[in-house]
Amino acid sequence: MIAEVIVDVAAHPIDRPFDYVIPKQIEVLTQPGMRVKVPFGNRKVLGFITKIKELSDFDPKRLKPIHELMDVIPVLNEELLQMAQWMKKQTVCFEIDALQVMVPAALRAKYEKRFVLNDTLETIAPELRPYFEKRPFIRLQDAVDIYALLKKEMDKGTISADTDIQQQTAVKKIRMIHIANDVETLEAIEIRANAKQQSKLMAYFLSNTGQTIESSQLQKIASVSLPTIYSLVEKGAAQISNMESYRDPQLLTEIERKSSLTLTKAQQSAFDAIESSLNTEKTFLLHGITGSGKTEIYLQTIDQVLKQGKEAIMLVPEISLTPQMTIRFKERFGDQVAVLHSGLSAGEKYDEWRKIQRAEVKVVVGARSAIFAPFQNLGLIILDEEHESSYKQDDSPRYHARDMAIWRSEYHNCPVILGSATPSLESYARAQKGVYELLVLEKRAKNQPLPAVHIVDMREELRNGNRSMFSVQLADAIRDRLEKKQQTVLFLNKRGYSSFVLCRDCGIVMQCPNCDISLTYHRSSETMKCHYCGYDERVPKICPECESEHIRFFGTGTQKVEEELAKVVPEARVLRMDVDTTRSKGAHEKILSAFGEGKADILLGTQMIAKGLDFPNITLVGVLSADTTLHLPDFRAAEKTYQLLTQVSGRAGRDVLPGTVYVQSYTPDHYAITLAKDQLYEPFYEREMTMRRASGYPPYYFVANIQFTHEDLMTVAEYADQTVRYLKRQLSPNTLIIGPSASLIARVNNRYRYQCLIKYKKEPKLVDTMQQLIKIHRTEWLKKGATLSIDMNPTSVM
Repeated sequence: MIAEVIVDVAAHPIDRPFDYVIPKQIEVLTQPGMRVKVPFGNRKVLGFITKIKELSDFDPKRLKPIHELMDVIPVLNEELLQMAQWMKKQTVCFEIDALQVMVPAALRAKYEKRFVLNDTLETIAPELRPYFEKRPFIRLQDAVDIYALLKKEMDKGTISADTDIQQQTAVKKIRMIHIANDVETLEAIEIRANAKQQSKLMAYFLSNTGQTIESSQLQKIASVSLPTIYSLVEKGAAQISNMESYRDPQLLTEIERKSSLTLTKAQQSAFDAIESSLNTEKTFLLHGITGSGKTEIYLQTIDQVLKQGKEAIMLVPEISLTPQMTIRFKERFGDQVAVLHSGLSAGEKYDEWRKIQRAEVKVVVGARSAIFAPFQNLGLIILDEEHESSYKQDDSPRYHARDMAIWRSEYHNCPVILGSATPSLESYARAQKGVYELLVLEKRAKNQPLPAVHIVDMREELRNGNRSMFSVQLADAIRDRLEKKQQTVLFLNKRGYSSFVLCRDCGIVMQCPNCDISLTYHRSSETMKCHYCGYDERVPKICPECESEHIRFFGTGTQKVEEELAKVVPEARVLRMDVDTTRSKGAHEKILSAFGEGKADILLGTQMIAKGLDFPNITLVGVLSADTTLHLPDFRAAEKTYQLLTQVSGRAGRDVLPGTVYVQSYTPDHYAITLAKDQLYEPFYEREMTMRRASGYPPYYFVANIQFTHEDLMTVAEYADQTVRYLKRQLSPNTLIIGPSASLIARVNNRYRYQCLIKYKKEPKLVDTMQQLIKIHRTEWLKKGATLSIDMNPTSVM
């Protein structure tokens, strides 16, 4: 039998299946979707079996055999193998990249070079023998001092160089102690008079004969050490076995089971529409204002799916939403729920993935990559906050979770629900055309009014002499909420202390030496950091250009807001939630739990607090600067601003207490800000669509972005220019090619960046042309140190 294998080498000529002979002894086990070690060139690499056949088109004598199976059960099913081939075309990526993204990081290969002893110890030089006494190989990194000796032995053939492939995380095992059944056996064991630990343990054994207990528990209960347990095991008092165990991504809160809530009339009609289509490949756009009860519809629909014996995937955009969403799902479905997001360790993710693969759970809640959960009988896929850009992966394969969901829904003949208070223009346009079915929730679930939104003109504040980052109205409202013991959320679209560091005498801004961008000041460490390449340095005492001591910090970051807050309301307890405070494992959950329990008055944060938070005591939301995203040179800038303001406003007044929102802006008349005030989506959609039609952007056109980088400016400009000329020859005249031009941030990590934008309505030759472009890149430009990346339907063109 022959296996077609996609090997773990991301290169254009190798992006195809290779035939390998399946050795007779593993033939019965081998299936498509398994990982294998195969010889490739002069090394061993990991590969995925995509097909098994009886004959090869190549000379069978020249085919190499599979070296080793890495799995007993396939890690990818037939559906995911087909999906990888579709992704390869759709996102213009290598098939190996598509396959790798579908398996958890723990299963990705770890390659290790090593020297292996081919013969007995006596056959090699005496100086080398100590290195091979304990095991028949030595790792490359441990052999630095003996390369010359190893080379001689390799020439003789007694030692060979080899690549070992291992997965990154092993299955967790726990040590179980099985106490002997027979009291007489235990009493017959001799223990020395001075072996007090052993005597104590034996007394425990005698009163618990025949029991099985985890060794760590036994150590605690009997107050003995592990060597003591081992010594009694050797004497026959007990046996040891290793049992497989799941790492548990334990939530901080105890979870009680809860039953369904009664649906409102609008919720019921949306639920009925979805329920009647549970066995059809239909896409629903659930457009419900913030607080309208979309989650309850998701929960009750999933309940129906589980009753049919099927499974469901629930995607949320932000890792910070996952704890809250997980709690709500576990309250309904208990142990039927698995959780997949980037906040888990590789081992925890691997264990959650194994629960799904073994069909031990029925529901997955997670971020983008949870769309690849290896369910065999999917009945429903939900994308909450479907407009979020985090559903699109930044690096290869650049897939969008929404496209993957729709593909899987067609495969399983099940519906997809796209839920949002502010749908993306593309989704809403598809709903208007009847491609998706539109379901609308116009009122909040508990009939609470939308929060009162006040737009504050910061130009007026400045004219009135207020130079603070808090307007008078917002500062007064914060004090008022503190007196009433109510909670406030303050939103700022940045992290760090201040945007840039400037010399007031010569005007120079401290720049990153590797990127064309200013360094961000971080107060906690007194450093300036580049958020693109990671470069950091201490804040200078004097200007490096003019040696002046007048160094000032400009702009506003979360750390600086926290400091200002302490001046405005010194008695307030503030929690900060941004990338810097949520680096450690479980930090999101701890901060949100503390805020939910009323341990803080104010939650200050970046984008991660704008969505999904549902706390009854939040009655005030302050947006410190609505302009941050508005003036970015990106065609989606207005859409993203509208979505963000609507989402963050929706955190207020979600329960009995009414909510108020203050939006501070220097451009208060912009339609994205004025229409977000009353959550008027339709007028915003009409206005923005007019702008998109005039400028030829999605949803009227499809867009592809090609980016080039090189260490030399002239080389990257020449490469980009040649590529654009090639594209113009290959693509139809109706396709627009804009550029090449320097990217918005023209240099990152000492590499210059150029890009060109392709706009098209129908371009049948596009994918083939892109594949050809990668081929040319691999054969000509890669050798010169250039890189090329293609992003089909990018969420941003910056």
